[in-house]
Amino acid sequence: MKWGVVVFPGSNDDRDALWALEGVLGYEAEPLWHASEDLRGCDAIVLPGGFSYGDYLRCGALARFSPIMRSVVAFANAGGAVLGICNGFQILCESGLLPGALVRNRDRRFVCRPVRLQVENAGTAFSCALARGEILSIPVKHGEGLYVAAADTLEKLEARGQVVFRYLDGAPNGATNDIAGITNDAGNVIGLMPHPEHAVEAALAAGTDGRSLFASAALWVAEARERERA
Repeated sequence: MKWGVVVFPGSNDDRDALWALEGVLGYEAEPLWHASEDLRGCDAIVLPGGFSYGDYLRCGALARFSPIMRSVVAFANAGGAVLGICNGFQILCESGLLPGALVRNRDRRFVCRPVRLQVENAGTAFSCALARGEILSIPVKHGEGLYVAAADTLEKLEARGQVVFRYLDGAPNGATNDIAGITNDAGNVIGLMPHPEHAVEAALAAGTDGRSLFASAALWVAEARERERA
């Protein structure tokens, strides 16, 4: 399986994601430059955390216009697995691949600490190796992670099981309904504020619970290939 990690001006977790995927988990992974439209045959795409374009105007608002995003949107609409982490989640919302928006944390402070997440939907590209109700510990680090959406959108997300991860001990950012991560209707595009790429190495205090999200994508892609061959 081959992963692509998009690199925007201002990304600061692209190298962490590449190291987690290739250096720790042993997948093939390569950076994808924002000014190119070539996804280089990747099976899954990561939009990493950071401050794309300096977070000018609005987090993710400028990154959505990068040439690479035309290819990412087409890839996602064709069923490809796409994971947006932190700033990547913001970019997915700005690009219309996910509903809602991420705004300034409720207490106006940057938050950086491990949080407990509960798996609400185990049927998506990045949760299918997990069980509903399973609890994960994964760190967050953001200043604009409060998820908001119109009331009817929230109602649909909850009713359709599109909330994939929920903060178990209350949202550290004040997110509506304690939402930490959501998916699109098809389950192949997921955005979340916590950083699974920072929770893959046993030697580090953050633990290894983040591995399960990447293992889920590998399973999702393998099953998709089997269906194509059938």
